[in-house]
Amino acid sequence: MEYLIVAVAAAMLGVIVQTTFAPQTARRILPVLLAAYAVRIILHLLVMQADVIDYGGDDAAYMDLATKILARWEWEGFHFVTAEQLPGLYSVGAVCNLFAAIMYVCDGPAELACTAVVALISCALCVVIHKMATLVGANESAAFRLLVITAFMPSFVLHSSDTFKDGINAFLVVSCLGLGLSNLRRFDIRKVMMAAPLLWTLWQVRPYMVFMCAPPLLLSALSPKRILSLRSAAVLIGLLVTGLMVLVGTGDQLLTAPIQEELLHAQSTEVRMFSAGSGGSGVTFEDGGAAWGALGPKLLYTLLSPFPWTDGSLVLQLGKIETAIWYYLLWNAMIGARELWRRDRRLLLVLALFIVSGFIVYATTVANIGLIFRQRMPLMMITSLLAAVAWTRCQARKERPRPRSLPPFHEAATDVDSHRDSDSVRSEGSPARFG
Repeated sequence: MEYLIVAVAAAMLGVIVQTTFAPQTARRILPVLLAAYAVRIILHLLVMQADVIDYGGDDAAYMDLATKILARWEWEGFHFVTAEQLPGLYSVGAVCNLFAAIMYVCDGPAELACTAVVALISCALCVVIHKMATLVGANESAAFRLLVITAFMPSFVLHSSDTFKDGINAFLVVSCLGLGLSNLRRFDIRKVMMAAPLLWTLWQVRPYMVFMCAPPLLLSALSPKRILSLRSAAVLIGLLVTGLMVLVGTGDQLLTAPIQEELLHAQSTEVRMFSAGSGGSGVTFEDGGAAWGALGPKLLYTLLSPFPWTDGSLVLQLGKIETAIWYYLLWNAMIGARELWRRDRRLLLVLALFIVSGFIVYATTVANIGLIFRQRMPLMMITSLLAAVAWTRCQARKERPRPRSLPPFHEAATDVDSHRDSDSVRSEGSPARFG
């Protein structure tokens, strides 16, 4: 049954591509995504299941929780199991319920089938990335290049070749922001309605990401060109970051209570020191125990680590390949941001609202390079959209016709003299004509 689900997931990927793109574009994209899907399945079978590399832990925990959900279904019937019913499901409820449903269909453990669904969702994310790239102004060539890079990004491949939640989280985040960008181009209430279930599912996968996605969605729906000035909207970015850190108000009835509790927990000295001491890639900062201390070095690590000289596990060393790609994307993203600043500042504002606030919030909790390496994946994907804008600009410059160069002065003078001589001969040998 597991192999059937693997085949069905591949067929569904083909349907998604064929129904999303024009036939010519689909013929170009489908082989790439089928290859990306196959790479994830092969990596799962030959590397992850065989424990070739010492990596993981969360994936096994999610499968264990899914097994417990399946046991509850046998006694209580099929329903969405929440963290109140099963402690430990907080922030992974949607993922574990999904895996439990797959196990229910397969009538037992189904790690390969669950991985196939995660791989399908990850490849669907690449489709969303391509559509978003065209929304921000990238041409077909740049959007396709970005799709290929995203599909085979090493950390993204690794974390979507097993039952991790990172691929599902990235799909939800990118899809929410994609709806926001689409609304910015042309508002449609149906897009707002589509964002609601995505945000609810995201709350069940990584709750704090909801608070990072909601402001760009709201801003795109309000159309800041008419309601907010550029200066006031830029101030909104700072207020969002500050507000996330100084949320006040106690009481479980507040909507902000969960994010406040999670941020306080993630920023606590004990948690950061524990994270720094685990995984072999920990890093500590001289911040006096304050989350906002040494913010500059923390931002540097959040953006650019692992550095070429960083020691660590085999996975961390292999991750430096992706870091080199990330440096390339980041440089091009700065060029693309400058281009978008000239062309569409509203669009740049919506992207910056997520990117800037996201990196700053992550910087206040960074303590382990391995953790930040996987958590920043959605931020990297959204930032890379700006790189596609830069590639489009570069290609347009290359294709722009150059002005025809003038002939050298002496050649031009000779041509003029010859024309004059011929005109004089013609005037002497033929009658003048008028009219």
